[in-house]
Amino acid sequence: MSASDTTIDRLARASLWWQPHRIGLIVVAAALAVAAAVFMRWDWLPNYLGLAVYGIWTTIWILVVTSVLGFALAVPLGFAQVAGPRWLAWPALWFCTTIRGTPLLLQLWLLYYGLGSLFPQFPEIRQSDLWPYLRQAWPYAVVALTFSYAAYEGEVMRGAFAGVARGQLEAGRAFGMSRMTVFRRIWLPQAARSALPTLAGETVWQLKATPLVATITVIDIYSVASRVRQDTFVVYEPLLLLAVVYLCLTGVIVALFRRLEARVPSRLG
Repeated sequence: MSASDTTIDRLARASLWWQPHRIGLIVVAAALAVAAAVFMRWDWLPNYLGLAVYGIWTTIWILVVTSVLGFALAVPLGFAQVAGPRWLAWPALWFCTTIRGTPLLLQLWLLYYGLGSLFPQFPEIRQSDLWPYLRQAWPYAVVALTFSYAAYEGEVMRGAFAGVARGQLEAGRAFGMSRMTVFRRIWLPQAARSALPTLAGETVWQLKATPLVATITVIDIYSVASRVRQDTFVVYEPLLLLAVVYLCLTGVIVALFRRLEARVPSRLG
């Protein structure tokens, strides 16, 4: 694409913002923001601003870490079900089915209140270097959310791996590529490309699942909003601010994945 075509494309996308229905939505959003600022109570915000920033940061890093680790697990989970031997395919299928078939809140509580309550009974664990981490809540939240993301995205990757044309894999082998090279240069890139749209949706769902960590005392933005309601008896304003935070984070996730999809060519290999 030439520079002139790129400029025309950018101007065309910018002109979309000046369509009548978009202008109407912007006006309505601005009116709601002004009304919320004028008629609602926000005197509590300065006292909880630092805690809110900490909660937003906790939400973001938990989302990023669990999504990256979950995708790293999803790739072998999906690949094992498509091309692996039975002793790998069946455990991968069992893992994905079990995690997807049970509520995430139940998994989180089983890890924190179940497994986490067993660790203090072993002196070897309490005296180990891992104990300062195992006594906190966030490792269990990271494990539970990582397993959940890996199970759902593992099924997506299974379908993506199965959807790659076998002829391309055979052509790679005919050119003398090893199995690992075929996987790295043909199979994985094409599967990842086809899974990108679904991956964006799963990441948004992962963001919506992060409030569950507040049930095991992890201080995220949802737990901060709950604390404000409990301390000040202000109900609607913290929830409204919470909704705005999640909307902004969702917008960032969608924009990042759209840029990534635009950078990845439709045909790879």
